[in-house]
Amino acid sequence: METVRKRRGNDLDTDSTPGVLKENEPQKKQQRFHSDLWLFLTLQNWILDFGRPIAMIILPLEWFPLNKPSAGDYFHMAYNVITPFLMLKLIERSPRTLSRTAVYLCIITFVMGASIHLVGDSINHRLILSGYQLHLSVRENPIIKDLKPASLIDSFELLYYYDEQLGHLMWYVPFFIVLFIYFSGCFSSAEEQKKMPVSGWLLLGPSALYYWYLVTEGQITELFLLTFLAMVAMVMHQRRKGLSPDGNGLFLLYSFSVTVLLVALWVACLWSDPVLRNKYPGLIYVPEPWSYYTLHIKETH
Repeated sequence: METVRKRRGNDLDTDSTPGVLKENEPQKKQQRFHSDLWLFLTLQNWILDFGRPIAMIILPLEWFPLNKPSAGDYFHMAYNVITPFLMLKLIERSPRTLSRTAVYLCIITFVMGASIHLVGDSINHRLILSGYQLHLSVRENPIIKDLKPASLIDSFELLYYYDEQLGHLMWYVPFFIVLFIYFSGCFSSAEEQKKMPVSGWLLLGPSALYYWYLVTEGQITELFLLTFLAMVAMVMHQRRKGLSPDGNGLFLLYSFSVTVLLVALWVACLWSDPVLRNKYPGLIYVPEPWSYYTLHIKETH
Protein backbone atom coordinates (compact mmCIF):
# COMPACT_ATOMS: atom_id res chain seq x y z
CA MET A 1 0.00 0.00 0.00
CA GLU A 2 2.83 2.36 0.94
CA THR A 3 4.56 1.71 -2.38
CA VAL A 4 1.34 2.40 -4.29
CA ARG A 5 0.84 5.68 -2.42
CA LYS A 6 4.40 6.80 -3.17
CA ARG A 7 3.94 5.90 -6.83
CA ARG A 8 0.67 7.88 -6.98
CA GLY A 9 2.34 10.85 -5.25
CA ASN A 10 5.18 10.79 -7.77
CA ASP A 11 2.68 10.66 -10.63
CA LEU A 12 0.88 13.71 -9.27
CA ASP A 13 4.15 15.62 -8.92
CA THR A 14 5.21 14.78 -12.46
CA ASP A 15 1.82 15.83 -13.83
CA SER A 16 1.76 19.10 -11.94
CA THR A 17 5.26 20.29 -12.87
CA PRO A 18 4.67 20.61 -16.62
CA GLY A 19 1.44 22.43 -15.86
CA VAL A 20 3.35 25.01 -13.82
CA LEU A 21 6.00 25.34 -16.51
CA LYS A 22 3.37 25.84 -19.21
CA GLU A 23 1.77 28.55 -17.14
CA ASN A 24 4.99 30.38 -16.31
CA GLU A 25 6.84 30.09 -19.58
CA PRO A 26 4.44 32.21 -21.65
CA GLN A 27 4.43 34.87 -18.93
CA LYS A 28 8.23 35.14 -18.97
CA LYS A 29 8.20 35.15 -22.74
CA GLN A 30 5.68 37.99 -22.85
CA GLN A 31 7.56 40.03 -20.24
CA ARG A 32 10.94 40.00 -21.97
CA PHE A 33 12.35 43.37 -23.01
CA HIS A 34 10.98 44.33 -26.41
CA SER A 35 14.25 45.68 -27.78
CA ASP A 36 13.14 45.22 -31.40
CA LEU A 37 9.95 47.28 -31.02
CA TRP A 38 11.62 49.99 -28.93
CA LEU A 39 14.43 50.23 -31.49
CA PHE A 40 11.98 50.47 -34.42
CA LEU A 41 9.88 53.07 -32.59
CA THR A 42 12.92 55.19 -31.72
CA LEU A 43 14.37 55.01 -35.25
CA GLN A 44 11.14 55.83 -37.04
CA ASN A 45 10.37 58.64 -34.58
CA TRP A 46 13.74 60.25 -35.26
CA ILE A 47 13.70 59.68 -39.02
CA LEU A 48 10.04 60.19 -39.92
CA ASP A 49 8.98 62.78 -37.32
CA PHE A 50 12.06 64.75 -36.27
CA GLY A 51 13.72 64.30 -39.67
CA ARG A 52 10.63 65.42 -41.57
CA PRO A 53 11.20 69.22 -41.48
CA ILE A 54 14.96 68.73 -41.87
CA ALA A 55 14.42 66.77 -45.10
CA MET A 56 12.31 69.65 -46.45
CA ILE A 57 15.07 72.14 -45.66
CA ILE A 58 17.98 70.07 -47.01
CA LEU A 59 16.51 68.64 -50.22
CA PRO A 60 16.43 70.97 -53.25
CA LEU A 61 13.13 72.80 -53.76
CA GLU A 62 13.21 71.93 -57.49
CA TRP A 63 12.63 68.26 -56.61
CA PHE A 64 9.42 69.05 -54.74
CA PRO A 65 7.45 72.00 -56.21
CA LEU A 66 5.31 74.00 -53.78
CA ASN A 67 2.09 72.69 -55.35
CA LYS A 68 3.14 69.04 -54.82
CA PRO A 69 3.81 66.94 -51.68
CA SER A 70 7.27 67.52 -50.25
CA ALA A 71 9.74 64.94 -48.92
CA GLY A 72 8.52 65.74 -45.41
CA ASP A 73 4.94 64.96 -46.43
CA TYR A 74 5.98 61.49 -47.58
CA PHE A 75 7.83 61.05 -44.28
CA HIS A 76 4.63 62.04 -42.45
CA MET A 77 2.53 59.58 -44.49
CA ALA A 78 4.93 56.76 -43.61
CA TYR A 79 4.83 57.81 -39.93
CA ASN A 80 1.01 57.73 -39.94
CA VAL A 81 1.09 54.08 -41.05
CA ILE A 82 4.14 52.68 -39.23
CA THR A 83 3.57 54.23 -35.78
CA PRO A 84 0.04 52.84 -35.17
CA PHE A 85 1.23 49.44 -36.45
CA LEU A 86 4.14 49.40 -33.94
CA MET A 87 1.83 50.56 -31.14
CA LEU A 88 -0.57 47.69 -31.88
CA LYS A 89 2.37 45.24 -31.84
CA LEU A 90 3.43 46.70 -28.49
CA ILE A 91 -0.05 46.18 -27.05
CA GLU A 92 -0.10 42.61 -28.42
CA ARG A 93 2.99 41.78 -26.38
CA SER A 94 1.59 43.12 -23.13
CA PRO A 95 1.53 40.39 -20.42
CA ARG A 96 -1.86 41.72 -19.33
CA THR A 97 -5.13 41.46 -21.23
CA LEU A 98 -6.00 45.02 -22.22
CA SER A 99 -9.24 46.57 -23.47
CA ARG A 100 -9.28 46.15 -27.25
CA THR A 101 -12.07 48.70 -27.64
CA ALA A 102 -10.08 51.43 -25.88
CA VAL A 103 -6.93 50.61 -27.86
CA TYR A 104 -8.74 50.56 -31.24
CA LEU A 105 -10.50 53.87 -30.54
CA CYS A 106 -7.17 55.43 -29.57
CA ILE A 107 -5.43 54.14 -32.70
CA ILE A 108 -8.26 55.37 -34.97
CA THR A 109 -8.20 58.82 -33.34
CA PHE A 110 -4.39 58.88 -33.52
CA VAL A 111 -4.42 58.24 -37.29
CA MET A 112 -7.10 60.89 -37.85
CA GLY A 113 -5.24 63.51 -35.77
CA ALA A 114 -1.89 62.76 -37.41
CA SER A 115 -3.56 63.03 -40.84
CA ILE A 116 -5.08 66.43 -39.97
CA HIS A 117 -1.63 67.54 -38.85
CA LEU A 118 -0.09 66.24 -42.10
CA VAL A 119 -2.18 68.66 -44.19
CA GLY A 120 -1.74 71.65 -41.88
CA ASP A 121 1.98 71.08 -41.41
CA SER A 122 2.53 70.64 -45.15
CA ILE A 123 1.03 74.08 -45.90
CA ASN A 124 2.79 75.59 -42.90
CA HIS A 125 6.24 74.58 -44.17
CA ARG A 126 5.47 76.03 -47.59
CA LEU A 127 4.61 79.30 -45.86
CA ILE A 128 8.01 79.17 -44.12
CA LEU A 129 9.71 78.97 -47.53
CA SER A 130 7.76 82.12 -48.49
CA GLY A 131 8.93 84.04 -45.40
CA TYR A 132 6.53 82.95 -42.64
CA GLN A 133 8.17 83.32 -39.21
CA LEU A 134 7.29 80.69 -36.62
CA HIS A 135 8.25 82.83 -33.62
CA LEU A 136 5.44 85.29 -34.50
CA SER A 137 1.69 84.76 -34.28
CA VAL A 138 -0.37 84.36 -37.47
CA ARG A 139 -1.63 87.96 -37.51
CA GLU A 140 1.83 89.41 -36.72
CA ASN A 141 3.57 87.63 -39.61
CA PRO A 142 4.76 90.03 -42.35
CA ILE A 143 3.42 87.83 -45.19
CA ILE A 144 0.00 87.44 -43.53
CA LYS A 145 -0.91 90.73 -41.84
CA ASP A 146 -1.38 92.72 -45.08
CA LEU A 147 -3.49 90.13 -46.92
CA LYS A 148 -6.58 91.38 -48.72
CA PRO A 149 -9.41 90.73 -48.06
CA ALA A 150 -8.72 90.62 -44.31
CA SER A 151 -10.96 87.54 -43.96
CA LEU A 152 -8.10 85.50 -45.48
CA ILE A 153 -6.23 85.97 -42.20
CA ASP A 154 -9.08 84.14 -40.43
CA SER A 155 -8.57 81.23 -42.83
CA PHE A 156 -4.88 81.05 -41.94
CA GLU A 157 -5.75 81.15 -38.24
CA LEU A 158 -8.15 78.24 -38.85
CA LEU A 159 -5.32 76.38 -40.58
CA TYR A 160 -3.08 77.08 -37.56
CA TYR A 161 -5.83 75.78 -35.25
CA TYR A 162 -6.12 72.50 -37.19
CA ASP A 163 -2.35 72.12 -37.40
CA GLU A 164 -1.15 73.13 -33.94
CA GLN A 165 -4.16 72.54 -31.69
CA LEU A 166 -6.82 70.10 -32.90
CA GLY A 167 -4.37 67.98 -34.89
CA HIS A 168 -1.93 67.79 -31.98
CA LEU A 169 -4.64 66.90 -29.47
CA MET A 170 -6.12 64.12 -31.63
CA TRP A 171 -2.59 62.88 -32.37
CA TYR A 172 -0.92 63.00 -28.95
CA VAL A 173 -3.75 62.29 -26.48
CA PRO A 174 -4.43 58.77 -27.85
CA PHE A 175 -0.67 58.22 -28.28
CA PHE A 176 -0.01 58.77 -24.56
CA ILE A 177 -3.16 56.89 -23.55
CA VAL A 178 -1.94 53.81 -25.44
CA LEU A 179 1.51 54.11 -23.82
CA PHE A 180 -0.11 54.37 -20.39
CA ILE A 181 -2.42 51.41 -21.07
CA TYR A 182 0.63 49.39 -22.08
CA PHE A 183 2.59 50.62 -19.02
CA SER A 184 -0.23 49.48 -16.71
CA GLY A 185 0.51 45.88 -17.74
CA CYS A 186 4.30 46.14 -17.25
CA PHE A 187 4.48 45.00 -13.62
CA SER A 188 5.94 41.82 -12.17
CA SER A 189 6.78 40.22 -8.84
CA ALA A 190 9.69 38.24 -10.31
CA GLU A 191 13.08 39.79 -9.47
CA GLU A 192 14.66 38.85 -12.82
CA GLN A 193 11.96 40.85 -14.62
CA LYS A 194 12.71 44.07 -12.71
CA LYS A 195 15.92 44.88 -14.57
CA MET A 196 16.49 46.77 -17.79
CA PRO A 197 18.96 45.14 -20.20
CA VAL A 198 21.91 46.91 -21.83
CA SER A 199 19.88 47.49 -25.03
CA GLY A 200 17.35 49.45 -22.95
CA TRP A 201 20.03 51.69 -21.46
CA LEU A 202 21.46 52.33 -24.95
CA LEU A 203 18.03 53.37 -26.27
CA LEU A 204 17.18 55.47 -23.21
CA GLY A 205 19.01 58.64 -24.34
CA PRO A 206 17.65 58.78 -27.92
CA SER A 207 14.16 57.91 -26.69
CA ALA A 208 14.11 60.61 -23.98
CA LEU A 209 15.55 63.19 -26.38
CA TYR A 210 12.80 62.45 -28.89
CA TYR A 211 10.12 62.80 -26.22
CA TRP A 212 11.68 66.20 -25.35
CA TYR A 213 11.22 67.22 -28.99
CA LEU A 214 7.66 65.83 -29.01
CA VAL A 215 6.68 67.71 -25.85
CA THR A 216 8.25 71.05 -26.80
CA GLU A 217 7.41 71.14 -30.52
CA GLY A 218 3.96 69.61 -29.99
CA GLN A 219 3.18 72.00 -27.10
CA ILE A 220 1.81 69.15 -25.00
CA THR A 221 3.60 69.79 -21.70
CA GLU A 222 0.43 69.45 -19.62
CA LEU A 223 -0.56 66.18 -21.32
CA PHE A 224 2.94 64.77 -20.90
CA LEU A 225 3.19 65.73 -17.23
CA LEU A 226 -0.27 64.28 -16.57
CA THR A 227 0.79 60.98 -18.18
CA PHE A 228 4.06 60.95 -16.22
CA LEU A 229 2.30 61.62 -12.91
CA ALA A 230 -0.26 58.87 -13.71
CA MET A 231 2.64 56.46 -14.32
CA VAL A 232 4.26 57.41 -11.00
CA ALA A 233 0.91 56.95 -9.22
CA MET A 234 0.53 53.55 -10.91
CA VAL A 235 3.99 52.50 -9.65
CA MET A 236 3.13 53.52 -6.08
CA HIS A 237 -0.21 51.68 -6.28
CA GLN A 238 1.32 48.48 -7.64
CA ARG A 239 4.12 48.48 -5.06
CA ARG A 240 1.50 48.11 -2.34
CA LYS A 241 0.65 44.80 -4.02
CA GLY A 242 4.29 43.74 -4.09
CA LEU A 243 4.68 44.46 -7.83
CA SER A 244 7.30 46.60 -9.57
CA PRO A 245 7.83 47.73 -13.19
CA ASP A 246 9.50 45.15 -15.42
CA GLY A 247 12.20 46.04 -17.97
CA ASN A 248 9.73 47.57 -20.44
CA GLY A 249 7.99 49.56 -17.72
CA LEU A 250 11.32 50.84 -16.42
CA PHE A 251 12.32 51.89 -19.93
CA LEU A 252 9.18 54.03 -20.30
CA LEU A 253 9.44 55.43 -16.77
CA TYR A 254 13.14 56.34 -17.09
CA SER A 255 12.60 57.83 -20.58
CA PHE A 256 9.84 60.08 -19.27
CA SER A 257 11.91 61.04 -16.19
CA VAL A 258 14.88 62.15 -18.34
CA THR A 259 12.45 64.02 -20.63
CA VAL A 260 11.13 66.03 -17.66
CA LEU A 261 14.72 67.09 -16.86
CA LEU A 262 15.43 68.01 -20.51
CA VAL A 263 12.25 70.12 -20.77
CA ALA A 264 13.11 71.91 -17.50
CA LEU A 265 16.64 72.64 -18.81
CA TRP A 266 15.24 73.92 -22.14
CA VAL A 267 12.83 76.29 -20.37
CA ALA A 268 15.57 77.54 -18.02
CA CYS A 269 17.86 78.38 -20.97
CA LEU A 270 15.14 80.42 -22.75
CA TRP A 271 13.45 81.85 -19.67
CA SER A 272 14.43 85.47 -20.38
CA ASP A 273 13.87 85.51 -24.16
CA PRO A 274 11.45 88.45 -24.71
CA VAL A 275 10.30 87.46 -28.24
CA LEU A 276 9.50 83.86 -27.32
CA ARG A 277 7.90 85.04 -24.07
CA ASN A 278 5.57 87.16 -26.17
CA LYS A 279 4.56 84.22 -28.38
CA TYR A 280 4.06 81.79 -25.46
CA PRO A 281 2.31 83.93 -22.81
CA GLY A 282 0.51 81.08 -21.04
CA LEU A 283 0.99 79.80 -17.52
CA ILE A 284 3.38 77.07 -18.72
CA TYR A 285 6.16 78.60 -20.83
CA VAL A 286 7.71 75.98 -23.15
CA PRO A 287 8.99 77.41 -26.49
CA GLU A 288 9.02 75.31 -29.66
CA PRO A 289 12.47 74.33 -31.03
CA TRP A 290 11.54 75.40 -34.57
CA SER A 291 10.45 78.83 -33.29
CA TYR A 292 13.86 79.14 -31.68
CA TYR A 293 15.40 78.08 -35.01
CA THR A 294 13.62 80.73 -37.10
CA LEU A 295 14.35 83.43 -34.50
CA HIS A 296 17.98 82.80 -33.54
CA ILE A 297 19.53 80.49 -36.14
CA LYS A 298 17.84 81.02 -39.51
CA GLU A 299 17.99 84.82 -39.29
CA THR A 300 21.73 84.80 -38.55
CA HIS A 301 22.54 82.74 -41.68
